[in-house]
Amino acid sequence: MFKLKENGTTVSREVIAGLTTFFAMAYIIVVNPTLLSQSGMEWGAVFLATIISSIIGTLIMGLVANVPYAQAPGMGLNAFFVYTVCFTLGFTWQQALSMVFICGLVNILITVTKIRKSIIRSIPRSLQNAIGGGIGIFVAYLGLLNVGIISFDSGVPALATLNQPAFWLFLIGLVLTVVLLVCKVKGAILIGIVVTTLLGIPMGVTVTSETVSFVEACKALPTTFGAIFTSAGLPSLFSDVAKLPLVLVTIFSFSVSDTFDTIGTFIGTGRRAGIFSEEDEKAMEGNPGFKSKMDKALFADATATSIGAIFGTSNTTTFVESAAGIGAGGRTGLTSVVVAICFALSAFLATFVSAVPFAATAPALVVVGVMMMSSFKEIQWEDFDEAVPAFFAGIFMALCYSISYGIAAGFIFYCITKICKKEAKEIHPILWVVTALFILNFVLLAII
Repeated sequence: MFKLKENGTTVSREVIAGLTTFFAMAYIIVVNPTLLSQSGMEWGAVFLATIISSIIGTLIMGLVANVPYAQAPGMGLNAFFVYTVCFTLGFTWQQALSMVFICGLVNILITVTKIRKSIIRSIPRSLQNAIGGGIGIFVAYLGLLNVGIISFDSGVPALATLNQPAFWLFLIGLVLTVVLLVCKVKGAILIGIVVTTLLGIPMGVTVTSETVSFVEACKALPTTFGAIFTSAGLPSLFSDVAKLPLVLVTIFSFSVSDTFDTIGTFIGTGRRAGIFSEEDEKAMEGNPGFKSKMDKALFADATATSIGAIFGTSNTTTFVESAAGIGAGGRTGLTSVVVAICFALSAFLATFVSAVPFAATAPALVVVGVMMMSSFKEIQWEDFDEAVPAFFAGIFMALCYSISYGIAAGFIFYCITKICKKEAKEIHPILWVVTALFILNFVLLAII
């Protein structure tokens, strides 16, 4: 079913990859409800909605597309949901969920019409390599930020004072994982996570978080499930004509971030690992239906957002932490199925899953980031015209803490360099449109 031999992998390797991906992203199970509950949603309801949407989205990715990507409510988008949409713009959480649902429908539309795949195919090879390396920097930076070893206390980024057990545990885990990888130990990344978690127990770092029981979560779920279809959801969203432009702008912002976060993740991890074959994409180009892996993966990602909104969570998207599992050797949908099973078990074992500290998963993200930066070697850095857009596409992902913003910076500077060289005709029409939409999004965000 998963064509393991054809993809050069084994059952054991896929299982290890699935466990690696899950533990790298398991924090979302507790973090997402903690964040969204600030908007007035019940913690238990969001907890279960997070798990259900992750299971459904990841299973679709694994069983339909046969690719090793996991889905869950995305960090960054959930913060935008709470702090911008609810707190700053004054929308209720039901209205915000309704906008997420519409965003999912928009993503389905642009996927069915193959607009998203056309965008991917319009991106120049140099920028694709820059996005791949940039994802590496972003993933490593994500790990460092998660554990808090980069401090912003003085107003500027700096190495934190190594006076906390979590920092020492992270460094131990990082050294251990690097040694295991250099020695080519099978399952090195997963072993690093498990051993570091166990070492964290006597150090007081591996501790459980406060969660709710499965029964309590089930009782709370009806407060968010289907809330978008009540009078407080979609009907109220369009009841005030004066607010309609603001609603459309917000949906547009949700959609842009969601779309390009996914595109960046697929390009950055899929092409380098051979999960998405360029020859396969060319062979399927113009054929009706969803026949290639890229088609199916994009569709799986698009449907997950609307499904998550129905249950009661912000945008469900392809997690960049999937790179950890891919780095561990995951190549097929069996990896995703393992992740989905782990999410299902976490509904009953959330207390234990939440005990895995960032100090144990951060080393995995850092070493995977190191692996992914190999994409930078394909860029002609001595050619300043190629180096400038590649630099901004790669570096801005980490600096802005956003994959989509990094892509936007790369696109904008690519267009600028081509115009200056009087080579504007070489810019793909789709790239012109997407760049204009990015600029429009920045302008609209500045206005609201």
